[in-house]
Amino acid sequence: MATTNTEVGQADASQQQFPPLQTETYPSQLLWLALTFGLFYYLMAKVALPRISSILEVRSDRIAQDLDEANRLKEESNAAHAAYEQELAEAKSKAHAIAQDARDSAKSEVETTRAGVEAEMAARVAEAEKRISATKAKAMGEVGKIAEDTTAALLSEIMGGKTTKAEIASAVSGVKR
Repeated sequence: MATTNTEVGQADASQQQFPPLQTETYPSQLLWLALTFGLFYYLMAKVALPRISSILEVRSDRIAQDLDEANRLKEESNAAHAAYEQELAEAKSKAHAIAQDARDSAKSEVETTRAGVEAEMAARVAEAEKRISATKAKAMGEVGKIAEDTTAALLSEIMGGKTTKAEIASAVSGVKR
């Protein structure tokens, strides 16, 4: 059997290993690994880490300032709230005092008006009692005449006889006593 060049190239390629896994290149790989690690470590230590630490320090300072500002604002807010509560309590007490004054004023006004109305009613009652007593006295004064007239009418109806006014007046005046 005859072999061609392509077949020989494939056979050589299948026997070769992946270059990083070849044991002959380990020392040079380790050297380059140490050099690149050292270079990256130096760059990180001298350039990147100081920048990162300064950024973190600036942020930490800013956070501390913000917290201090927040605490200051909270204290101001608490002080404002306490002042508001005190002013509200004072306003409530003033409103209560004003309402009490209004009640007292209205009460005294009502008492004054009531006293005036009671005095007026007492005067009217006294006047009415005077009129009643005058009417009663007048009526009592006329009772005798009414009794005489009634007696005369009854006697004329019952007896049919005539009696004089003098006889009836003496009879009625005798009964009154």
